[in-house]
Amino acid sequence: MQVIKKSLEGLLEIIPTVYKDERGYFFETYNKQAFEAHGLPTHFVQDNQSFSKKGVVRGLHFQREPHAQGKLVRVVMGRVLDFAVDIRPNSPTFGQYEAVELDATRGNLFYVPEGFAHGFVALEDSVFIYKCTNLYNKAAEGGILWNDPTLNIDWQVTNPIVSPKDLELPQFDQISF
Repeated sequence: MQVIKKSLEGLLEIIPTVYKDERGYFFETYNKQAFEAHGLPTHFVQDNQSFSKKGVVRGLHFQREPHAQGKLVRVVMGRVLDFAVDIRPNSPTFGQYEAVELDATRGNLFYVPEGFAHGFVALEDSVFIYKCTNLYNKAAEGGILWNDPTLNIDWQVTNPIVSPKDLELPQFDQISF
């Protein structure tokens, strides 16, 4: 597997080694020893899965301390554009974001550590799965309005499908991190 450090500290894209032949393909999505060798977390306590139609925007979500979550995300069907926004107040990249296209054909993964808000847009009908380093806690959930003008994220979608809950999230400068 290849691990690529992204421009924001802590964000990593993981490119698995894919073995293909006339029958199809095989690759590892998680290997404790390989993850340890690359400094990735190896203790995950919750797995989640969602299906999103093309044009669905989910996020930007996060969990507050002490329930913050690191997420290892990927798609098993389709393609999404995945976003991580740095919400670590003392970080030199506070308020900046990184985008990674996750593609089921490539099998790439994106590790988003604690201290980031996370969201994605489905570029086509997609099944999105992720492993979490901490359990979900409703009282600790937070979020940022998906189209916050301060963040100026290019979601690459003209008529997004956004949940009523996500449409009511506060703007970045209205949140106390």
